[in-house]
Amino acid sequence: MNMEILMQYAAYALSAIGVLAFIVAAVVQVIKELPWLQRLPTSVVALAASLILCPLAMMVACQYFKVVITWYYVFASFIAAFIVYLVATGGWERIAGIWERTKYKKGELK
Repeated sequence: MNMEILMQYAAYALSAIGVLAFIVAAVVQVIKELPWLQRLPTSVVALAASLILCPLAMMVACQYFKVVITWYYVFASFIAAFIVYLVATGGWERIAGIWERTKYKKGELK
């Protein structure tokens, strides 16, 4: 696999995370005011929405592209759900902070 294809897949993945985070945030804003959800913290509702919408989006994408759904696709969609949850709840700053702390700086040895 060459670097161009790898970067294309990375762009697709980031786009999918962004779109799913927007959808999760929109769904949470709509359903948060339901009477039985008002007592729950918004972050719990966002996590539940993300854990439902990400595997659902994976199944829809697999059906659209006529790909057989395997167990590791489902597992990866649950892992992606946590990333989508972080982005949807404003956790992008936390992820960027972790990246900044761990990335290589010229002249440093790790």
